[in-house]
Order: sequence, then structure tokens, then C-alpha cells
Amino acid sequence: MADDRFHVYDTTLRDGAQQEGLNLTVADKLALARHLDGLGVGFIEGGWPGANPKDTEFFRRAQTELDLKHAQLAAFGATRRAGVKAADDPLVAALRESGAPVVTLVAKSHDRHVELALRTTLKENLAMIRDTVSHLRAEGQRVFLDAEHFFDGYASNPAYALEVLRTAAEAGASVIALCDTNGGMLPDELADVVHAAVSTGARVGIHCHDDTGCAVANTLAAVKAGATHVQGCANGYGERSGNANLFTVVANLQLKKGFDLVPPESLRDMTRIAHAITEVTNVTPNSHQPYVGTSAFAHKAGLHASAIKVDPNLYQHIDPSMVGNDMRMLVSDMAGRASVELKGKELGYDLTSDQSRQLVERVKELESRGHTFEAADASFELLLRDTVTGERRRHFSVESWRVIVERRPTGEVASEATVKLHAKGERIVATGEGNGPVNALDKAVRLALEKLYPELAGVELIDFKVRILEGTHGTDAITRVLITSSDATGDWSTVGVAENIVEASWQALEQAVTYGLLRAGYSA
Repeated sequence: MADDRFHVYDTTLRDGAQQEGLNLTVADKLALARHLDGLGVGFIEGGWPGANPKDTEFFRRAQTELDLKHAQLAAFGATRRAGVKAADDPLVAALRESGAPVVTLVAKSHDRHVELALRTTLKENLAMIRDTVSHLRAEGQRVFLDAEHFFDGYASNPAYALEVLRTAAEAGASVIALCDTNGGMLPDELADVVHAAVSTGARVGIHCHDDTGCAVANTLAAVKAGATHVQGCANGYGERSGNANLFTVVANLQLKKGFDLVPPESLRDMTRIAHAITEVTNVTPNSHQPYVGTSAFAHKAGLHASAIKVDPNLYQHIDPSMVGNDMRMLVSDMAGRASVELKGKELGYDLTSDQSRQLVERVKELESRGHTFEAADASFELLLRDTVTGERRRHFSVESWRVIVERRPTGEVASEATVKLHAKGERIVATGEGNGPVNALDKAVRLALEKLYPELAGVELIDFKVRILEGTHGTDAITRVLITSSDATGDWSTVGVAENIVEASWQALEQAVTYGLLRAGYSA
């Protein structure tokens, strides 16, 4: 909220990235930050600058590449080391120099962790908190504090756990987030502890893990007990069983409890954003996820379906369009309509009802074959343009392409691609070499077109993701390829689907080049 009364704080880029099998590049983190900002969250935790090169680079690039409309970036880090002044601690310096307006410090609030993990005294731990918070505040940064293992610490030594809160608040911390780090709490017990923490006068937040399956319920219980800052991860990402699902938390608080957390139009875009994030992370979406899952408002035939025909609200707790989702009858799939309409409006196209119908039908047809447009905005816009103009318009046409993969006597594996194209009345043949078939095709297309379209020299392929959609056919499985490209002004993503991985890659690559030319001002 603009008046700072309640915080929605996302930690997908840091805590969510600790999920097994989830590996984010810097480009991924920048893309995720844009999606989360589109949702309207107040804070995005970008990582731990100084602790690893990737997070340090993220904060460096964020200063010039992120134009956030709603969120502020938060840099995560620890309090100073025992026996060292905060001003002299290099990791504290990295937080200070990150460019982030907000710093979130993790601090021990469990007495046994202080003595056994930090190997220092309870008094020194409080000094570490006080010194680090006050130092960063003096440097002009806002400071939040994550009280790690707070609930276990409260059970062990409640007086000390509460003293950690008081110390941080007195030193200038705006919020102290109580962390259920082990994820073992249940809502009624957690609410009692939160109430005790709020009674200290400190502003309290909540950070829950889902090891008991109660992360969202615990978060809501904490809010009822007085917490005014909620932390979570997109799609419930996180280590072990994950973190509180931020989408579920926001939807519950806004739609069920009347909190004004994100703009209504952003809430209506939540389903698209959730699915776009799964494409960036390359994590299979949970179709049964509350609010945003493709099955969240799906209904089977029979008595249930008969009731739905009379009144959809008989079997739905909200109107699905409020979160950008759609009701689906499993005998008549209606998925995709809300996302298509929202995205078309976002791109500035005023579609007629007939064009909207055609586009929805085409998207449904392509999605049934494995395409996804949630994270492939450029592919969707090309499809939308085709619908508006009534024909397929491109800057070049493809006669043929060929790729050879060779393992040389030295053991090196190299690829060579030849493309035959027609552009601006010319027939062009070009050959490119690369370390793989897609790299070779990319180079061949550039060689073919750069003389006619010199702006292509500034276009880069920066990410390449592959997902097997139907694994029952072995190497004949349907493959989806998502390519992310960039130029000097931003990124865009395109999708291809085929049984052959190179064909799927070519589809995505051809669209990427076409969209890059549109961005450069060339008419198709």
C-alpha cells in the first residue's frame, strides 16, 4: 500500500531460488523481478550481494535494467560478524553499496543457535544486531530484520527472543519478520507467539515455510494476530516443502479479508504472471495451485456440471476472472480466454469481438498442441498481429534450412547450419557454424539478414529452455522450446513446439528475429 501500512514482500529470487532443481541466471532474476513488479508487490528481495557473484551482478544490473513501477528492491544479508564493527565488515559493505534502498538482515533469535552456530554470547548477538541496523540506517537505507528460528527460539527462551525484537526496533529496523525457519508451526500456536511479539511495540512481519502444509494458514493467522508485513514466494517456491505461496496469501487477504494490497488490474493478471514465472524458472506448473492453477476452477460433467449451468457460484468460491483465471468444463475446455483478453489489452490492441473470438480459438488450438503464451509475449503479439491484419506477415520467408552436427577426430562436437531465405525480393543463402545446432542456425540467420536489417547485430539470444511435454514416447516426445532474446532496450521471449527439438528451436528462433525487427521499426 502506498501509505506503507501493510507490506507484501517477495523473496522468490533469494529464498525461493533455494528450491531443489531451481537454478536462476541473472537474466532470469531480472525477468522474474519484472513479473513480480507487475503483480504490484511492495518489495522484491533480490539476493545476497557480496556473498556470491551472481547476486552482486544482479544488483549492479538492476540499477540500469529494472524500471520498477510498484516495488522496491531489498538486498539480503547478515548482521556483522562477532567482534567486528559493522562499518568494517566487508559483507555489510556489500549491502551498503548494493544500490538497494532496503536491506533485510537475518539475525539469530534462538539462544542455542547464537551459542552453537554463531559461537558467540547472547549479549554480543544483540550488539551485532544493534550495530548493523544503526550503521545501515545512518547510511540512508531502510532496514528490515528477519528473526531467524524465532518460534523455536521463543519456545526455548521467550525473554531473549523478544529482546532481539526490541533491540532491532530501537536501533531503527522498520519491521522485524518472525521466521518459522523450520516450518514446524501450526496456526493457533503461531498466532499466540505473534501476539506476544506485537505486544512489545515493534512492527512485526511473518515469514513461513510449508513443512507442515500450513505456511499460508500460518501467514493469515499471523496477520490476524497483528503482523503487517507478509513474506512469501511465487508459486510457493523454496527449499524443502517451500515457502508460503505469495499468490495465495495476496488473493486470500485481498479477496477474503478486504485488504487493499495490489491494484485490481494486477490481481486480474495474477494467473498469467504465475504461469509466466514457471516458464522463466523452467518448473512444471502445479495445475492444482489455488486461484491460479489451470484446475483451480475446473469442473467435471454430471451433477456438478448441471449446477454450474444454473449458477457458477454454486461450486466456485470466487469469480475466476478476479485473478485472471477461467472456469473450465472438462468436457469443453475454456482455458486461456482471460489471459488472451488481458494480454491483448496490455499490448494496446482494441480487438473486435470477432477478432477476439478468432484469437481465443487459435490460442486454445495451439495450447492444446503444447504451446504456451504465458511467458512468450513476443509469440503472442505476433499471433495477435496476424489476427488483426487477417494474414501472416513477416519480414522474410523461409525456403529451407539444414543443420549438420559433426563429432570431429579431436573429440570436438560442432554444428553447421545452412538457411535459404527470401527477403526484400532477394533469395539469400547463408551458412553459420556454432557449438550446437541452435547456435549455428542463429548465426546463419544473422548472416543472411544483417545486410538488409543491420539492427539485428544488436540482438542477442540470451536464454534457451527446453521442456519435454509428453515423456511416454521416449525420444519421439513433444518438445517445447522457449527462447529469450534481447536488444539494447529489453528482452522478449518466443516459443516453438515440435517432435523434433531443432524444429521447435527454429520456430522460436524465427519468431525471435521477426519480433526483433518489429522492435527496430521495420514493418512486416
